[in-house]
Amino acid sequence: MQNPLLAPELREFIKDGKTVELRSLFESGHPVVVAEFLSALSPEEAWKALQHADPVQRAEIFSNLEQDLQAEILATLDRNEAARLLSDMPPDDRADLFKSIPEDKQEEILPAMAQAEREDIRRLSAYEEGTAGAVMTSDYATLTPDLTAAQAIEQLRREAPNTETIYYAYVVDPKRRLLGFVSLKDLILARPNQKVKDIMHPEVISVRVDEDQETAARKIQKYDLLALPVINGGDALVGIITHDDAIDIITQEQTEDMEKLMAIGGAHEVSTYMKTSAWGHFRNRCGWIVILAMIGLISGAIVQRYEALILQFAILATFMPMLADTGGNTGSQSATLVVRALAMGEIRPADIFKVLRKEFGVAVLLALVLGVLTFGRVIFFGHGEALPPGYQLAQIGWAVGIALGIQVITSTIIGALLPMVTAKLGYDPAVVASPALTTVVDITGLLIYFSTAKVFLGI
Repeated sequence: MQNPLLAPELREFIKDGKTVELRSLFESGHPVVVAEFLSALSPEEAWKALQHADPVQRAEIFSNLEQDLQAEILATLDRNEAARLLSDMPPDDRADLFKSIPEDKQEEILPAMAQAEREDIRRLSAYEEGTAGAVMTSDYATLTPDLTAAQAIEQLRREAPNTETIYYAYVVDPKRRLLGFVSLKDLILARPNQKVKDIMHPEVISVRVDEDQETAARKIQKYDLLALPVINGGDALVGIITHDDAIDIITQEQTEDMEKLMAIGGAHEVSTYMKTSAWGHFRNRCGWIVILAMIGLISGAIVQRYEALILQFAILATFMPMLADTGGNTGSQSATLVVRALAMGEIRPADIFKVLRKEFGVAVLLALVLGVLTFGRVIFFGHGEALPPGYQLAQIGWAVGIALGIQVITSTIIGALLPMVTAKLGYDPAVVASPALTTVVDITGLLIYFSTAKVFLGI
């Protein structure tokens, strides 16, 4: 996000070398707010301003800039400046930025960094995108079980400046296997000579390094954690995911689900609408829309097939839009609820029959209500419509009402079934949940509508 209100004033400060004013801004403003101000400047101007902040403030403000701007600023720096800036950043933010810059810039910067930072970047950058390992940080506090509470507090006091959070400290053995955890509150309330192993919580909620990042975020949300430990295959502690990262993950996943629900392709990143060109938006939207439009031609073929029926009973055509809208709405409602429940872990693909049974019950009730309303609409407002000799308005009412009821039931079942089957096959259920569903429901709805009409009208 950019805040251009202070941009002219900041440019004036930079041009005139007003160090005191710039330092005052950095010291008094929240890093996120200052980052918004700097986002309105060019990369060169932003870096000139940041040079007036102390290294800790500079790294914190820089970490809150958009990643594109971070990379642009980094490209203007020599390798020693870039190495110092990266070294001061939090490990997870540093690894994310490092992965986004060109390989030649990576190879230029790495030799200028200390070995510990180089190894940390290589390790965090090696994890597959979307896994817990890719979003964890290596800045965490550890304790050994034989320390006393007083010794543990003193150790945390020393480690605090270089640790993202010290409220949770993780107890590990010599092989760094996770044994338990203690909170800062536990240590403060404990007797000074009480051992850490006697006050630690041995039951630790954790996540494997190769598990999906959304699983980790949901655990933090479910158990109200400030941080979640990440362990490898040997149960060794390799990092933590903090609650602020969990919020970012959930926001990103919700953005992805929302865009997939609308059949939008692309990277599904947050806050990229204005950054993406019209051509980029076109590419992200075009594929599914074209495919679904071609499939939708089947609907036209069905209408064409029953053209004689429509010409004979013109009143049937007036209810086709309502049938399509109602089927799409009920199917989308069902699909949205099921996709959400799958994403939240409330249901699994194995629960398919329980879900279908519940949705069928809801669909029957909806079908009764909508069927009765539609029958009443035909009877009370259909007078004056031209009908072939020998046919009554009630026959049309029954045909349309029952067709709509069947459409509601089938649409609801299809809306629940498609995401469940898709998830069972290992694909993202959000992809089929809205536009694809609407196209399928339109096709089935027209077949149901005209078939039911033919039966009730005896044609």
